[in-house]
Amino acid sequence: MNVSGGFPVRVHTVLTLGMAAMLLTAGAGAQAPVTLGLDGRTNSNPTIAALGDFVTVSWSAAEVSSMDLYLATSRDGGRSFSPPVRVNSVPGQARLSGDMPARIALLPRSGKAPEVVITWSAKSGDNWQLLQARSLDGGATFGRSELVPGSDAHGVRGWHSMTVDASGVPSVLWVDHRATVAVDDSLKKIPQAERPKADPTERAQLSWVYHSRFDGSAPTRVAPSVCYCCKTTLVSAGKATYAVWRHVYPGSERDIAFARSDNGGRTFSAPVRVSPDHWQIDGCPDDGPALAVDGRGAAHVVWPTALSGKGTKVLTLYHAMTRDGKSFTPRAALPVRGPAGHPQVVAEPAGGILVAWDEVIEGERTLAMARLRSSANGKPTFVPVKLEGTKGQQRYPSLAVSSGGSMAAWVQQVEKTTTIQVARVP
Repeated sequence: MNVSGGFPVRVHTVLTLGMAAMLLTAGAGAQAPVTLGLDGRTNSNPTIAALGDFVTVSWSAAEVSSMDLYLATSRDGGRSFSPPVRVNSVPGQARLSGDMPARIALLPRSGKAPEVVITWSAKSGDNWQLLQARSLDGGATFGRSELVPGSDAHGVRGWHSMTVDASGVPSVLWVDHRATVAVDDSLKKIPQAERPKADPTERAQLSWVYHSRFDGSAPTRVAPSVCYCCKTTLVSAGKATYAVWRHVYPGSERDIAFARSDNGGRTFSAPVRVSPDHWQIDGCPDDGPALAVDGRGAAHVVWPTALSGKGTKVLTLYHAMTRDGKSFTPRAALPVRGPAGHPQVVAEPAGGILVAWDEVIEGERTLAMARLRSSANGKPTFVPVKLEGTKGQQRYPSLAVSSGGSMAAWVQQVEKTTTIQVARVP
């Protein structure tokens, strides 16, 4: 299905919570991207989720000193969307970023629109919280914001991901720094000039990946030594739950780790190194991995890493696959045209693997996509996918699969205006 920006559109301006909100709906027969956003705010950090023809898109809408989380829904496969609804019950109680957007879980209900569960990050004093809210009316309204189970602790946490297992229970994976609080407090008692220089590998051992099910059970500490501000990805497929994150290996090598759970995330396997990239960098790239599981149970990981050299900031993207959760195929490069990052990946019903990312071309960040194909010799190849109707700069894509096919949402900036674009992928 081709997507084109050349068709006429109808622009609807509505008033939502005292602010003008933009909603652009493609006209009859049109295939142009749909535009979502709030007038007068910076619209960014989108997440798209779908269940059949029910599609939801969330994003942050920020002013100079305040940020809120909004969500719009579609019941016609993403052709049109409802006016946006604020999710956070306390105004300004959201802190999102490109690697730390909100996450959405859609729980099926017989004869009704899905229950919408959304999780996001917020700051409270010196602490960062993970919050959740639920909608029982198809995203029209949301209940009071509450803490994600197990995330109530001092320190910083976030960079989370979310899934729903085979039993219908949502769960969240996140990076947690509660163990660093006592160490930081002790260092504050030492004059700055006398403080020992922190070893990045030792420091990372205080950062953990946590997992929490929304069923009242205690949270699980999955692994220590986590790169402290790269996104995680959590996916459920069949009876298994899969997790990936950026790990800090000895020598401050920041490569991708993978773990699997066969009991709904109550316990996970020991982390497996996806690829021995040996990317040595004293810092966090703020750019984590993506994960999808195909219909045959193979887990596909896509991640950014340095193109060459120690500490380089020029990133490229790679793919590797595992069938047994213990060993991965050699990494294969994606067809990037410039410094690339922020990958997303979904498994399509027909068996394809769709990857989206952003890359810098002639000084401007732009959206790129490709589908995985296997060549005659078994090596993976990637076929670029062209998404028409884009303009300006595009960044931070998000992917989902609806009944009509794969869909993408991304941030689009034209001059000083930022909006969220939503389109079906051809």
